Amino acid sequence: MTKYASDIGRLGNSLEKDRYKSVKWDPTLYSFGQPMPVITAPSQGIAPSAHCAADELFPIREVARLTGINPVTLRAWERRYGLIQPVRTESGHRLYTQKDIETVHRILDWIERGVAVSKVGKILARDDSQASFVRQLQEGDAEHESTQWQQQLQLAIGAFDELQLERLYGQIFAAYPVAVVFQDILMPLWQQLLRHQGRFGQASEWLFFDSFLRARISQRLQMARAGRTPQVLLAAIAGECRELELLVAGLMLSGDELAVHVLSLGHPLDELTLVCEKTRPQALVLFSNHSPTHDLPNRLERLALTLECPLLLAGDASDMADKQLAGTAIGCLGNEGRLMQRRLQQFLSGTLDT
Repeated sequence: MTKYASDIGRLGNSLEKDRYKSVKWDPTLYSFGQPMPVITAPSQGIAPSAHCAADELFPIREVARLTGINPVTLRAWERRYGLIQPVRTESGHRLYTQKDIETVHRILDWIERGVAVSKVGKILARDDSQASFVRQLQEGDAEHESTQWQQQLQLAIGAFDELQLERLYGQIFAAYPVAVVFQDILMPLWQQLLRHQGRFGQASEWLFFDSFLRARISQRLQMARAGRTPQVLLAAIAGECRELELLVAGLMLSGDELAVHVLSLGHPLDELTLVCEKTRPQALVLFSNHSPTHDLPNRLERLALTLECPLLLAGDASDMADKQLAGTAIGCLGNEGRLMQRRLQQFLSGTLDT
């Protein structure tokens, strides 16, 4: 602790004292039994940055504790790949914002899906660009509304109040289209809870919310295809997505003219031919959120040869394998809810080229 205190002392000397709003100790954050300080400072005394004056700034040791990534790796991600850009004090100390910590969690999420760290930057840039485009299409206060809904949902989740959660769920569906409900409100919160399970009770909160959503979406899908022959089969590539992600994809693909049957997780790829022979769907859609393996195009082409219906790929893997599958019989639907159904309909009508 002595070394860390001296570092903070040198940091304070390098900045004008009146530029600090406060140095506050957060008793909920501990490292080896000792609390770590969270620095709140305006941006004037730090290298030029777009951060607002109220941003909390975390030293690299605290970021390492919160994320499980050691300082050497954090510095490498900054220098080699430009994935994180912490602010710098005049004496060269790195300070990270909450947004930087979120970026570290996003990087870890993609690495766990099999994406090389050297390729993560492009994916993050793509996701940020899509999110920015969606915000521009929405009304000016839509983002603020999404945040407010998420805060109310989080209160209900934290209290394990299923009745209140059901009430909010119904209100959100009554106010927004399905794509907005999931892509802008529910799934970002689900992902946030999934990433932040470091404190006591947070894992249970995520499980509570995940179970609630899976039950409600399964019910919607069953009602949508009641009495109708499955026109589209949706299956996950084994081990490459969570059940809720697959169910949400099924909901995004389904519509008045499309009945989607979501197969349970774990179906072997080579047995999907048998399932299609029995159910005779108009198309089989495979879903994956992992980085495609080098042999995936060959595996999909072999599967396509055994099917009497078209084969399509959806999810993040679809965007990443788009070039590899160009010119093959496999269509790519992407992972953007507003476009997936449209692309599927265009493919089935023969107006979308693979």
